[in-house]
Amino acid sequence: MRFKDQMVWVHTDEQGRPVLDSDGRAEMKYREGDEKTYRPAPRNLAPADATESEPTPRQTPPPGTGKERIQPPDTGASGDTVHVWTDGACSGNPGPMGIGILVIAGDKRKEHGEFLGRGTNNIAELTAIRRGLEIAATVAPGQARPIRVYTDSSYAIGLLSQGWKPKANQDLVADLRQFMRRYPRLRMVKVEGHAGVPENERCDLLARQAIAMNR
Repeated sequence: MRFKDQMVWVHTDEQGRPVLDSDGRAEMKYREGDEKTYRPAPRNLAPADATESEPTPRQTPPPGTGKERIQPPDTGASGDTVHVWTDGACSGNPGPMGIGILVIAGDKRKEHGEFLGRGTNNIAELTAIRRGLEIAATVAPGQARPIRVYTDSSYAIGLLSQGWKPKANQDLVADLRQFMRRYPRLRMVKVEGHAGVPENERCDLLARQAIAMNR
C-alpha cells in the first residue's frame, strides 16, 4: 500500500484490507525487516496501484500469509541513481541553522551535518540541497548519472522545480538554480517530513545535532 506517496508494508486481511487495532489504526512498516512499526489512520493509506512518482516493483507473498509485500522506492545500494537526502533546521525562525545530508550511491553512503550560523529555515533548506549535491560529486564523481534530491521543503520544491519566483533569498536561489544546471538528469522529490521516512529522519537529526553542538 501507499502512505503519503511512500510504498509501505501494511498488515492486511485475506481481502487485502488493513487490519485495525482497538484504536482503529493500521500496522505499517517502511521495510519488511524494520522492527519499528507505525499506526496510521486507514484514511491515510492508499492502494499500491495508485499513481506513483517513480515506478516500483510489486510482489505478493503466498496466499494465506495476511501480508502484502510492497517495495519502497529504490533508495539503497542498487541501480545507477545517486540519492541525495537533505534537510534544514532552524531553532527559531530566524535563529541558529543546521543542515543534514545523506548521500547514497550504490554501496557508498555518506552523512554530513553542518552548522550554518544564524538565518531562516528556508535558507537552511536551500543550502542543504546545494551542499548535498557538492557531497554527491565527491561520493559519485561525474554528472551523467541520474540524481534524486529528496527534501520535505515545499518551498524548495516550488522554487527549484515548479517555477516559483523567489520573494526573498533571490541570490541564493539564483545561484542554486545555476548550479543545478550542471546535472541534466537531476530530479527533485518531495517527501513528508516527520512521517517516519528513515532517511529523512536521519537528515533531520543530523541538522538538529549540528545546531545543538554549536549553541
